[in-house]
Amino acid sequence: MNDKPASDVFPDRLSVDPNSPYYNEEILARDVGIRFKGVEKTNVEEYCISEGWVRVTAGNAKDRRGNPLTIKVHGTVEPYFRDKA
Repeated sequence: MNDKPASDVFPDRLSVDPNSPYYNEEILARDVGIRFKGVEKTNVEEYCISEGWVRVTAGNAKDRRGNPLTIKVHGTVEPYFRDKA
């Protein structure tokens, strides 16, 4: 069985965009951190653990709706809660 309580289990995919179907306010309220390829990233917009990718913002560029442009980068994704550190 899983040794983590249900509240400590990360979803396979999570987004910070409230319009996304992968948005989860309850999880994000706990201050989620992401280690990507062993390095902490602060500009992650979305991640997927099983597929091994993150979407990071591409500088200050915006799309036509005013949202930040993102780039999908592949590698090892390790989410964690900063409030437990």
